[in-house]
Formats: sequence, structure tokens, C-alpha cells
Amino acid sequence: MFDLVIRRGAVCLGEETPVQCDLGIRDGVIAAISLGDLDGRDVVDAEGKMVLPGTVDPHVHIRAPGHDERETFHSGTCDAAAGGVTTIMEMPISSPPPYSKEIVESRMRLAASEAVVDVAFFGAAGMDQIDSIVPCAQSGIVAFKTFLHEAPKGREAEFIGLTAPDTPDLYEVMKKIAESGVIGAFHAENNAMIQRNIRNMTAAGRTSPKDHERSRPPICEIETTAKVLLFAEETGATVEICHISTPRAVELVNEARARGVRVIAETCPSYLFLNVDALDRFGAFAKCNPPVRSEEERSAMWTYVVDGSIDIIGSDHAPYTKEEKMKGDGNIFVPPAGFPGLGTRLPLMYTAVREKKLSLRRMIELICTNPAKAFGLYPKKGVIAPGSDADLVLIDPMRQGAISKDEMFTRCRDSALVFEGWNVYGKPERTIVRGRTVFAGGKILAEPGWGAIVRRAGS
Repeated sequence: MFDLVIRRGAVCLGEETPVQCDLGIRDGVIAAISLGDLDGRDVVDAEGKMVLPGTVDPHVHIRAPGHDERETFHSGTCDAAAGGVTTIMEMPISSPPPYSKEIVESRMRLAASEAVVDVAFFGAAGMDQIDSIVPCAQSGIVAFKTFLHEAPKGREAEFIGLTAPDTPDLYEVMKKIAESGVIGAFHAENNAMIQRNIRNMTAAGRTSPKDHERSRPPICEIETTAKVLLFAEETGATVEICHISTPRAVELVNEARARGVRVIAETCPSYLFLNVDALDRFGAFAKCNPPVRSEEERSAMWTYVVDGSIDIIGSDHAPYTKEEKMKGDGNIFVPPAGFPGLGTRLPLMYTAVREKKLSLRRMIELICTNPAKAFGLYPKKGVIAPGSDADLVLIDPMRQGAISKDEMFTRCRDSALVFEGWNVYGKPERTIVRGRTVFAGGKILAEPGWGAIVRRAGS
């Protein structure tokens, strides 16, 4: 007798075609996969539903503590559950950022008291706290994150120990990351070029929404990606290039791989489904860094998603309040960059499967299996297999519905405008974390604290 049986669903077991079978769950773990009926104390009838591995989102900004008005671990993980995300990886922008083992452990305790899905953590790696990098790696973080720009004005407390704005700083930080043995993730944009562009454009009165993209042209990303990859080759660090927006950066990644550089390439739905025209339509609500690109570049990014060059797709869930996004009286350089994305990643990607842009198997690699593998959580996460955590998402593959911010749980739902009203397939109907239903029928069914802290294997 199992604790829970998922009966007669079309279960995604790693092949292109799902298999109709039963899943037997005991003590939060998948204990059996059977073509015959299994008995359980609780049974979920999944006939007509597709059963996916719980998705793993490797790029999530929670913001709390310090900015609870933007997101908390409870609101953010509720939004994750509604979006079919069973494990989030939290980026290290907080007050203070987790640049030390003690701060990481404090954030883990906070998340453990609030979360309804499982949570893993990135640590902060910056020049001003460089001696903390190696000790911080012992906290169980899955990776470090480094920004290659100075702390934004007014947000200095959120970026302590998180930046390497100068090239010599970056090289020293990457040597320490290599010494730690943990992956280093990088926001790859050339800050000096961008700041000069913004100064010149502001002086010329060029502050329209599309000027955001013009101030951060692809060369800013291409140059810095090349530098990070070169330093990775020199230092031996394993690196992730976050939220790639331009095809040339992917080509640089492929060239580096051919030389033996260990590199993970991430992109986000914003760069696959939106182009620069979104800035005209939504203004600051479509502002993100790097910016959304031309239609030609957006279309070309799909080639690298399909052929395996892109390893993972993260949401870059970066919530800000509506009031924050409306600052500046029309000057696009004033409002912060980022918008919610936890609830839209799975339905957008599954709709792309339905539209034959990529295979179901490839989608599962990008949003489930590969993130878990890349950051040391596999095979407990990212796959449906005996011994894996019973993290599952049930969708109706035939049902189409509109994305609605009113169905989201993020505190910044009013800023989630760019995909509002899009008709998609694959909206989660039930999300299960370690054998417990945490979301179904549009409601959160788990209390704060059900989510567990997940640490890097071997830490």
C-alpha cells in the first residue's frame, strides 16, 4: 500500500512519448512505476492528464528580507506552485546578500519557515567580500552569482559582496570561485559601456522605452560573455552565463566548450517570446536586463534552444511593485528592470511544444532535468524515476486558457503584464511536492514551511 498513487496518467519518463502508467509514492519518494493499477491510501485519477516532473527554476529573485513588498518566500513559492515549479533556486539579492555562510544559513531558516515548495540558494561572490567566497561554499549553496556592475544607486545594501565591476576584480573573484569548486553564475553585460550610453542618451533626451534596448546593445553582452569565458578558461572555474539574450553570446559559449571550458548557458522566456516591440507596448513593465531584443534575434535564439546549445531556461522572476515600475515620468532609465515570471514559464514552453517549436523531451530537459543536473540536485529532482522525490505537475495537454495575473500569487502580480491574456496550453492543474499536493483547483493547499531546503550534493 502506497501513501499516494497517481493513476493512469500519461507520465513523462524521459522519452518523447509519455507512458500511461501508475506512480506509487511512499514517504515523499517515487517508489514504483507500474503498467498495472497500484493501491494507495490516497489516489489521484490522472487519466487524460499529462504528468511532468516538477519543474526546477534556476533563476528566481525573492527580494525578502528587506523588500517584503516585492516578494516573500511564502508569496514567491506559492506563485511557483501555481506555475508548476517544485524547486526554486533563489538569487542572492537581499538585504544583506548571502555572501557568508552565516547569512546563507539565516536565509535558509527564513525560507524553511515560509516556503511551500523546495528552495535551493545561490550565494553572493564579489570583490568587497572576496575572502568569504570559499567559506560560503560550505553552506550548501548550489552556485555563486556575480554582477559585473556597481551597486545601483539607492540599492547599495542589496549588492554587498555581490559585484565585480572592474576587470581585475572579476579575475580575482573567478579565481576564488574556482578554488571553491562551486559554479559561478554571471550577469554578463559591460557596465561601463552601458553607463556611457545612458548618460549620452539622457543628455540628448532619448529616454523612450525602446531606448532601454538601445542603451544595452548586444555588443555589451557579447564582450562580457567573451571575457567571462576567457577567465573561466584561465582559472578553471565552471561558469554559467545567465539570461542570454543574443545569439552571438551562445556562439561564444559553443566555441568555449570546444576548447574545454565548463559552461552552462541559460536563457529565459522573455528572450524567446518577446521582442523589442514589447517595450513600446508595455514600457517599463517590459524592462529587463539584458533587454528584449529584435525579432530577428528572438527568432534565432530558438535555433540554440532546439539544438542543445542552451542548457537551461530560467524564469528570471524579478518582481517589483507597480508603483516602482511607474517611476520616472516616462524616462525608461528610472524604473527598475525585471518582472514576474514564475507562473508563466511552463505554459509558455509547453505551448511551444504544441506549436512544434521544440519536442516535449527537450522541454523537460530545459526546465526540469538539466537545471537539476547542472546544480547538483539530480536525481532527487528533475526526473520521474524510482528513488526520486515525488515532485510532479499534472496538466491537461488539450486544454487551452489565458494567462491571467489575477491567478498569480506573487505580490507583484500587477506588474505581470507582458504575457497577460496570452492563450496557452499547459497551465498546471495540480502541483505535488514530495508526495503532497501543494496546489490544485487554483488554491494553495500546503501550509508555510512544507517546502524543504535543498543543498548541493556533497556539501
